Amino acid sequence: MMARCWTLWTGILVLFLAGFPVVVHSFSHHLNFNFCKWCEASSPTCKENVCFTNCSLSSFCAKIEEICIAIWRKTNETMLVQTLCHNPALPLEGVDAALLRNATHRECHMVSQPAAEGVAMTVCGCSAEHECNDKLIFDKGANGFSKLQSKDVIPVVVVSLVPLFLVAIVATAAFYFYRTRRPLKPHPSATRPDWQNKRTHELYGAYDLPLGNQQGVMVSGRNEYNWDGEMVELLPIKLDVLVGKGRFAEVWRGRLLLGDRGGQSSYETVAVKVFPSVEYVSWRNECSIYSDPNLQHDNVVRFLAAEERGRSGHAPIRKYWLVLAYHSLGNLQDFLTSNTLSWEELVAMAGSIAKGVAHLHSDTTPTGVQKVPVAHRDLKSSNIVVKDRRECALCDFGLALRLDVSLTVDDYANSGQVGTARYMAPEVLESRVNLEDLEAFKQMDVYSMALVLWEMASRCNAIQEMKSYEPAFGSRVCEQPCVDSMRDLVLRDRGRPEIPSTWTQHQGMNILCSTVTECWDHDPEARLTAHCVVERIHALQTEGEEEQRANLANESSTTANGQHTHTEKDSETPDNDQTQTTTSFSAAISTDSPVDSQTDTHTDGLANGQTDTHTDGIANGQTDTHTEKDSETPENDQTASFTHSPC
Repeated sequence: MMARCWTLWTGILVLFLAGFPVVVHSFSHHLNFNFCKWCEASSPTCKENVCFTNCSLSSFCAKIEEICIAIWRKTNETMLVQTLCHNPALPLEGVDAALLRNATHRECHMVSQPAAEGVAMTVCGCSAEHECNDKLIFDKGANGFSKLQSKDVIPVVVVSLVPLFLVAIVATAAFYFYRTRRPLKPHPSATRPDWQNKRTHELYGAYDLPLGNQQGVMVSGRNEYNWDGEMVELLPIKLDVLVGKGRFAEVWRGRLLLGDRGGQSSYETVAVKVFPSVEYVSWRNECSIYSDPNLQHDNVVRFLAAEERGRSGHAPIRKYWLVLAYHSLGNLQDFLTSNTLSWEELVAMAGSIAKGVAHLHSDTTPTGVQKVPVAHRDLKSSNIVVKDRRECALCDFGLALRLDVSLTVDDYANSGQVGTARYMAPEVLESRVNLEDLEAFKQMDVYSMALVLWEMASRCNAIQEMKSYEPAFGSRVCEQPCVDSMRDLVLRDRGRPEIPSTWTQHQGMNILCSTVTECWDHDPEARLTAHCVVERIHALQTEGEEEQRANLANESSTTANGQHTHTEKDSETPDNDQTQTTTSFSAAISTDSPVDSQTDTHTDGLANGQTDTHTDGIANGQTDTHTEKDSETPENDQTASFTHSPC
């Protein structure tokens, strides 16, 4: 029995020893095959520059030459990965053969491959590591952005920011010197007349103008050094009351000491426009406009002086002054808010504004001297001062532009969309100003002037249903409209301020409204020129004055006739013969004229639109009264006295 068991175990051992080399050979053979992920398509998950295929199938490659392959395709926001085994000696569609032949890494590093439009494809190959095509490593992120190691971030950021930091420092320094030390600034002594040098020390103390001036701060006429190191003498001015504040400066009412007369200090009330140091460019621009002697005009605010104030070399507290003539009625907007205009005042004030704009736009002075035309570019009712109830003057030239023909289009490149949005012309709102045509800048002013004239007309008591003052476009936009809202109203909707039908019932107002409508035409080329507006308003003014004179003559003639007739009756007729004289006088009237007509009135025609009233004479105590009318003038033509000028 024992012999049999021993024989059985001996046989089993022999069989095992005989089969072991075959098993070992087979196992070792499989160990030489690559074990790879193998999915037709899977959705990967990524973190930074590493993605995992999420493929659930793995297999040994069929041949020892085959390696693990991963193909990444991204279409729009969809990412899919194909994993497989492949012999690098054989071609694979869409994959560079050289890439596969060189794929000897243990890790799968993705390499971009050309693909169809709209598809991003990357491929990797690896071997000698089980499932090496499961972990996909991108030199760039999965979205194509380079990834940096955390230790590399700080040096890269510092190196990147240093140039920007240096550029910012240089730009800030350049801007600072440009705003504060730019050469060719107007010299105070060259921009003001030769003032009196006498002072009243008790009235004018030696104070600098500090930040945040309080009312009543005094500034003396003392010496100070300007930026060029030159000593200049400042005007003795006392700032009394802050009367206005705009985008660039404050406006103060001040007193300029002129001298001593009989122990009394005499002074002139002036307006002082105070610019902070950061608005030096605006101050300098106004100086260059105002200081041109050819700009002087009755309808442009009178310029007195330009000065630099504050401690030399201390830019933050340095101030720039413009000293101008003072007008107590204030600006036109405030005046219209609290006052109404008669027809005569409206025509006179509108004419003065048009004359001021025409003078700016003209290339000659009223005396024929050549000058450079100027575009105001911010014309509005708050930039016009009221000298009296019949005359205005333009002011605030901070955005004004000298239209010098020697300048090029590049010089006007930054001269497009400036001004106040409510008063901007359509082409300005649309940023389509023709910089090659200097007339385009004048046409912008004419549009703004039309809105101002409309505001004035709305406060004329000659029209019916006069309402309280509203700026142009009124409540159709907010108080401070932006460019976008004005663009929608003026460009898209072609909106303009409303002209009620009741306005046009007044003969003169009808012509004025027609002029305003032509001035705010959407097409800049179709607008009237400022000179043409002056002619039209002058015609209205002249016709109104002539009609007034005619009416006065009519009244005086009627009064004189009555008094003369009464005197003749008393002198030529006895007290007891009054009935006879009265009878003769009545007979004369009945034969020579209608009973109710006592004056001779005729209209010369449409050419002059004037009414001529006269008395032909008195013969034998009788008044010859008749009415003559031009045969070409219809009897019901009531507009004959108001006609358009040829402009």
